[in-house]
Formats: sequence, structure tokens, C-alpha cells
Amino acid sequence: MPPGVILYGPPGSGKDTITRELIRISPDFALFRRLKAGPGRSSGYRITTVSEIDRLSDSGALLYRNARYGAEYAIDRPGLSELLMNGQVPVLHMGQMAGLTALTDFPIEWTKVLLWCPRAVTKKRCKGRGDSDLEARLKVWEETREDLLAHTQSTWTLTIATDKQVPTEAAQSIFDAVATGTVVTPQDIAGLVAE
Repeated sequence: MPPGVILYGPPGSGKDTITRELIRISPDFALFRRLKAGPGRSSGYRITTVSEIDRLSDSGALLYRNARYGAEYAIDRPGLSELLMNGQVPVLHMGQMAGLTALTDFPIEWTKVLLWCPRAVTKKRCKGRGDSDLEARLKVWEETREDLLAHTQSTWTLTIATDKQVPTEAAQSIFDAVATGTVVTPQDIAGLVAE
């Protein structure tokens, strides 16, 4: 199966930064731009309408759909297939365990990476990048932590504390895991996300 990368983590955990570093290491990596309908930033998404997401859902073309920050988001099979046909390694950003589970239906050898940082780091990073919805982002940090703690038996290829490892090193670790087909192993999630 072709490779793919899932970067799972709360807001401010470094998903965008590490994706840029992965692409710098190898242009074979490409951000999977989720479908988005609604307000907020448009960079990194394929902007569409709720009715189009509904249509894709009805046709069975969606792997996962969720609502957050007043918008609808979706991961579609055609979008993933297009990246694979172009010989690229898709990099998906996730924040819900349900989405992670839904992606296992797609024939990709996923390198699953848990990116984590303390709440205070998320707050500082979100303020630093000018997020206008800081309280909503901190609420999502809490939700992401609760979701992880409810799924402590989940396995991860890598867990990276992004407040302790620079993005270039994190990206290199992910690149190496993809290149070598590192085996997924259980991780101490409760220890990682402890405040």
C-alpha cells in the first residue's frame, strides 16, 4: 500500500509547521487540503459549500466529516486518490479520534503521529499567530485531550512533544518512520498529555 501521514493534535501543536518541514525534506509529501464550508481561514483548505459536502456524503465519497469553529470539514476519497495518483504522500491533519478511525478504511499505510503540547503552549502559539478565536481553540485543546484519554489503547507510530522538539527534528523523525515503515507501537498517552 502507498504511504500516508496523519498528524493528530490540538490547535497549536505544530501540524502546519511540521507539514512545511516534511515538504522541505521531500516534495513527495503534500498537505491533504480538506474540504471546508463556512467561516474562518481558507488557507490549506478546498473551499466548498455544505450542499456539496452533503452531495459527496450521499454518494459515499466521504471518509470523514465533522463540524468545528462554525464550519463543516470533510475528507473525501477523490481528493486522497488524486494525491496518490500524482505519486505524492498525503499528510492529513486530524483532531478527532473518530476521524483517525475512519481513515483506516482507505488503502494507505498510515504513519500515525501524535503531536502534543501543553495548553499554555497552545495558548501562546495561537496568540502569536493572531487567532481571533482563542477561547474556542483552547476549548478544542481540552476536547482533544479528553478524546485521547478516552482512547488510550490506540497505537501511534510516533508521539512527539512539540514543545520539546524543534520542527525540523520532528519532521525528520516522521520522514524516517515513513521511509523505514516503522511498526506502530503502543504509547503512554496518559503520561504525555498530563498537565
